[in-house]
This record gives sequence, structure tokens and C-alpha cells, in this order.
Amino acid sequence: MKNNLIITISREFGSGGREIGEKLAMELGIPYYDKTIIDKTAKETGFCAEFIEKEEQRVTSSLLFNLATNTYTFGNMMSHYGQSLSDQVFQAESKVIKDLASQGSCVIVGRCADYILKNQFPCFNVFICAEFEKRCERAVEKYGINKDDVTDIVKKTDKARIRHNQFYGSQDWGDARNYDVTINSGTVGVDNAVSMLKAVIENYR
Repeated sequence: MKNNLIITISREFGSGGREIGEKLAMELGIPYYDKTIIDKTAKETGFCAEFIEKEEQRVTSSLLFNLATNTYTFGNMMSHYGQSLSDQVFQAESKVIKDLASQGSCVIVGRCADYILKNQFPCFNVFICAEFEKRCERAVEKYGINKDDVTDIVKKTDKARIRHNQFYGSQDWGDARNYDVTINSGTVGVDNAVSMLKAVIENYR
């Protein structure tokens, strides 16, 4: 790449988006950020990394939402700033993502990075999808999810990502018009997806 570029990767669960992002970063010789964001956010907030990982895709800003989903408790709803824990986590992650982007070219997976960095940093936004059956197969093979549970888990994870992106990102998750490139990894495969993205990005701008 001739200039600094932040590559954001949004992905359906089980599509291999994380693996594609990691391999792409290695091919381009730039940093890859995924779990690093959780660790840095943990330091920012004082919450443990495990808690942040569970909380980051929940949308619990509304009292009515918490009551409706039976997640409301006095202890975990509001901080002294009057924010829900999900809001605190999102704001802290946003700060971390912007700090990482300010350091130069990198690949960032998930966490509404495409929306957070929009109009502030030069970004190339990617969406990785795949057929539902292939995503289920990958989830069993790569993530060790039980075959009896995988269908439900894949559906619930996708719904959580859609809800999170619509709430915080204010855009339609998975809509091709919101991304520079959309790739079906179930059709082209992970390694071909990496090669395709590398070729496009190296000649981008």
C-alpha cells in the first residue's frame, strides 16, 4: 500500500472473517487487531476481558430493553455517569479503535470499526459472508461447537451482531452498499479471499 489505510472486516459468524483478516494482515505486513482491542478496553474500563467479550455485542442501553430481556439489575445497569455497561464498553472500544487507527495501516475485525472510523480515517471496509450450511460446518470444525447446538448458535450470533450494528452503527449490517468489497468465503474459500483482497488493496487509491 502506498498510503496508510485501515482495513475493517465485518463478518457473518462462521464465515472465516477473522482468519481472513489475520492472514491478510500478514500478507500486507501490517498489524492485526481483534482480541487486542478487548485487552486494551479492559485496561481502559477496569472490567475484565472476559466480561467485555460477553458484553460488547449486547444492546442494553434502554431500561425497557433490559426489563424485556430480564437483564436489569441495579448493580449492572448504570454507572455514576448514567450509562449502561454496554454503552461504556462501546465508548471505550471506540477510543481504543481510534487510537490504533491513528498509528497507521492495520486490519481491524468487527466491533463497528467501519462506522467508528467513518470520515475520520482512510478506510477500506470489507464484509465476509457465506452460505448458512457452510458456516455451520465451519463452526463445528474450527470452533468446536456441538453439532446439535450449532444451528441455534450461528443464528443467535448473527442476530446479536445485526442488533449491535444497527444500534451503535446506525446502518444495515451486511448491506453490500455499506462496504467497499463483499466476499462469499463459502464460494471462493479463505485463501482466495485473502488473495483477492490483497490484490485490490495494494492497488487501492
